[in-house]
Amino acid sequence: MADVKPPSTERPIEDLTYEQARDELVTIVSQLEAGQLPLEDSLRLWERGEALAAHCSTWLDQAEARLTGDAPASAPGAKADADAQDDEA
Repeated sequence: MADVKPPSTERPIEDLTYEQARDELVTIVSQLEAGQLPLEDSLRLWERGEALAAHCSTWLDQAEARLTGDAPASAPGAKADADAQDDEA
């Protein structure tokens, strides 16, 4: 059987970077495609995968907004970037 992490060891999705979320999503897709998991584990992974995909989409949307100058102050890294610019001034 595939190695499936119990929910208690999963990091909160909002704490993941884009790359961490994407990598976990790739792992989940591989596990689901293998088809060797019990139904309950498959459903849990599917739900986490959906949440990870939404998290990645949000990161990409916010990155695009930053590139086009439409970034809200709440974009990932926006506060850190603003603080760094303040320090340079």
